[in-house]
Amino acid sequence: MALSVPRSEAPMPRPVLLVINKAKSHAAEAAARARAAIERHARVIAEVEADDTPPPAATAEADLIVTLGGDGTLLSQSRRFASSAKPLLGVNLGRLGFLAEFDLEAIEAQAGELFTDAPLTTNRLSLIKTTITGADERTPRAVGAALNEAVVTAGPPYRMISTRIDIDGEAGPEIAGDGIIVATPAGSTAYNVSAGGPIIAPGVDALIITPIAAHSLSFRPIVVPFDTRITLRMLRVNENDCGASTSLVLDGQISEPLRIGDAVEITRHPDRVTFVRNTQRSYWRTLVTKMHWAVPPRLRSP
Repeated sequence: MALSVPRSEAPMPRPVLLVINKAKSHAAEAAARARAAIERHARVIAEVEADDTPPPAATAEADLIVTLGGDGTLLSQSRRFASSAKPLLGVNLGRLGFLAEFDLEAIEAQAGELFTDAPLTTNRLSLIKTTITGADERTPRAVGAALNEAVVTAGPPYRMISTRIDIDGEAGPEIAGDGIIVATPAGSTAYNVSAGGPIIAPGVDALIITPIAAHSLSFRPIVVPFDTRITLRMLRVNENDCGASTSLVLDGQISEPLRIGDAVEITRHPDRVTFVRNTQRSYWRTLVTKMHWAVPPRLRSP
């Protein structure tokens, strides 16, 4: 009597939503390569443009959202799809590729793990929520979200502005300068580090408050728990012929004007975003190779 040998089940494909930044050069060629890699193992249920419209109906069917662009594309699509709770896989077509951990070669090489039902290695990141309330307003006139940072920036004519920083309802210091950055760990390697703020590892649940060109020798960046309620009260702002030019800028992509007396409240957003990790890369190696962290000066050859 012949023994029946149980057959291993074939891996199930993931339904994939492909999001393409068509403004990138060679976007069509990159999309064709990505589509081919995905469809060796899975099904592309829809292709949409990387814009700021509401998530398409196909989002509900997708198990994975693949974005083609760069870090900026991944930032904007993180905000767009955060409420869906679907994991995002960023494919870098730009220069840096710090958040977007994959390139086309990587997804082609790792397609068998990424686009079947094999477990994915992911990071779950918190966003920040911002609300702007005027001095004479009872309800916020603007609400936004950011993954990297919220920045109060002076704007033209580029005179110093003044801001009071309140922490959990307690009045804090007044700071004059070019603005304030409130950054997440994900955004600590962006504008924050350029302004002299610290790098915060992804697993640390904290926010960074970093001044921009503070008119003070004693105001230094500070790290606070992520659940801290930070309120930036505008005491002096810049205006030009078009009105208020001092602004709140989210992730370098969304801008809202600020007036004297406005309060910008920053708290943890109820939604989080999940990124698929590239297991062939490490955070610390990326810091060294892409950000040149702690790399000593190069000696010129004679």
